[in-house]
Amino acid sequence: MTTALVLFSGGQDSATCLAWALERFERVETVGFDYGQRHRVELEVRLRFLDALRARFPGWGRKLGEDHLIDMGVLGRISETSLTQDVAFRMNESGLPNTFVPGRNLLFFTFAAAVAYRRDLKVLVGGMCETDFSGYPDCRDDTLKALQVALNLGMDSRFAVETPLMWIDKAATWQMARDLGGAALVDLMIEHTHTCYRGDREHRHPWGYGCGECPACELRARGWAQYQTQLQAQLGSSGAFQPAAA
Repeated sequence: MTTALVLFSGGQDSATCLAWALERFERVETVGFDYGQRHRVELEVRLRFLDALRARFPGWGRKLGEDHLIDMGVLGRISETSLTQDVAFRMNESGLPNTFVPGRNLLFFTFAAAVAYRRDLKVLVGGMCETDFSGYPDCRDDTLKALQVALNLGMDSRFAVETPLMWIDKAATWQMARDLGGAALVDLMIEHTHTCYRGDREHRHPWGYGCGECPACELRARGWAQYQTQLQAQLGSSGAFQPAAA
């Protein structure tokens, strides 16, 4: 298990997972998906992040291999969600938010496994999280464990599905990025990742770009505030604390 394929959307979570994989594996490739998402600016941002990562972290850059982009537009066409249509964010009668795209992560991992099979990559890495999320059933640990079994049976292979963020919140995700790449990686994530559901790249906040109002922005901003408080507690007594530029 020395090779990995990271499901890399261009968002904070998947970018953290990419750094996590580069720290552990000898060869790492990335895969993104174009499914007709409203925030398709992430498809542009992800390439800028990869270029910046190679430039600022040459050790990781030497491990970082090919990037793959898969056209999954059919998923957007058959989905009626606020991520694939211009509708307001709300809760559905099912109790799930209308940002939930049914089958998305199941399909993403299945297509990623097909790429990994061809590229001889053994570990599939995703940024799914059950601690700090919107209740999406395809982000649950049980779902991903079951999917790993199905992929291995269906492809007669031995893939491992890794979800480094499964049991941590957004504040801990910021901390993980700092532990992996220091303040330089945190700054890179602020400038070159995208998490806003509306695709807003005009408004710059201390935690990055976004509308500041959608569920993804609210979650990211809250995690940033908690992370800053924890970081100040860790470093404040030594006078080493320097908050990131707003």
